[in-house]
Amino acid sequence: MTQRIDYYNVAPDALDIIGKLDKYTATTGIDRKLRELIRLRASQINGCPLCMYMHTTDVLKMGETEERVYCISAWEECDFYTEAEKAALELTEHVTLIPAKRVPDQLYQRVRNHYDEKQYVDLVLIINQIN
Repeated sequence: MTQRIDYYNVAPDALDIIGKLDKYTATTGIDRKLRELIRLRASQINGCPLCMYMHTTDVLKMGETEERVYCISAWEECDFYTEAEKAALELTEHVTLIPAKRVPDQLYQRVRNHYDEKQYVDLVLIINQIN
């Protein structure tokens, strides 16, 4: 893949802001493996092979099982994700595809059943940061 624009050269201040958001999301109470699974799922939806490779590699290095990594696109059908993880992954899909899916009240409530207000905001920031 050939780089079209050197974003760091053209807009260094903006990339610094994105870097600060990434640093912030690393300090949240959201489990680090779940953060990477969220990033992996959003990257799959967005069709970014570089990001898929990077987040797959990172989460495997963290000790995540191959089963959970390789089946992330079928998370709804798998019993090895917790209900809290499933809620976060469903939110990931809806926020990533916001024009088509939006975040319906039922999904918001499912996520809030597992995550408090701050954690909800942190999940949305993690999803937006990768998107």
